[in-house]
Amino acid sequence: MTRHLCSTLLLLGASLAPAALHAADPLTQITLPGDHLYTESITSLKDGTLFIGSLGKGTVSRIPHNSTDVTVFIPAGTNGLNSVFGVYADEKSNTLWVCSDKSDKSPDVAAKSFDLKTGAAKGSYPLSPASFCNDFAVGPKGIVYIADTSLATVMMLRPGATTLEVAIKDPLLEGIDGLGFGDKHTLYVNSVRKNKLLRVDLGPDGKGTRVTDLKLSRAISRPDGMRALGKNRFLLAEGDGHMDIVTIGADKSSAEITTLKDGMELTPAVTATKGMAWVAEGKLAYRNTPDKDPGAFHLYAVPLPKK
Repeated sequence: MTRHLCSTLLLLGASLAPAALHAADPLTQITLPGDHLYTESITSLKDGTLFIGSLGKGTVSRIPHNSTDVTVFIPAGTNGLNSVFGVYADEKSNTLWVCSDKSDKSPDVAAKSFDLKTGAAKGSYPLSPASFCNDFAVGPKGIVYIADTSLATVMMLRPGATTLEVAIKDPLLEGIDGLGFGDKHTLYVNSVRKNKLLRVDLGPDGKGTRVTDLKLSRAISRPDGMRALGKNRFLLAEGDGHMDIVTIGADKSSAEITTLKDGMELTPAVTATKGMAWVAEGKLAYRNTPDKDPGAFHLYAVPLPKK
């Protein structure tokens, strides 16, 4: 190899290296296409895929890892889908769970299940007409837990069952919204109406036995989406524009709240994947002011801190 060729290759490698590094940088912002989306919930896969529920459009969209290519994964009306609230990906059962709530077109409220790879309908599990299906968590035994915000209730669906049953109903659960497992016997939930974090102890049958109001390191405002990050650690969306890490105390009676990102507009949803913590601007308050334009809807991400 000539000296001239070696020099050329070295220069070429040096010029390509920064570009290659830049291409590998993780995305930290995605602008969602369309208007009046009112993104209420997001979820993710281990490979970095994101799923976004649109309350405004009644759809669920999909974004591949480190991409801005947003495509509709579940169209409006599929499997009787109405207004889309909570979305939750359970890779173990290859299921995408979606909360379908009443809309102008239908009064039906149900937990809907779809194939996680194809989007094909799998099942539909009605709640009471007075219910508000808001979000999901799946326990170690495969039991699906559902937050019913209106009825201060956690519903449950056992593997293979065709109907829902009450896991626990308690006045402390008024305004229940996000939920997630701290360990296999303990479900943590928040109340969007009472600005609380609560512990639900579970018995051997998977049903709740007691609800405990946790002592928080600081006040929270309109807590909404919540995703487990491991044992007794969660990612939390506060509706006032904060994304937090929640760490449960050793006694399980307290929680440390650490802000990861703030300054956003009306944030109801979070998820974590590939070392990144994602939060969605839902701008839900604009639904009550149709004369005001909510503008574009965004997803934001920051690196997920290690313990």
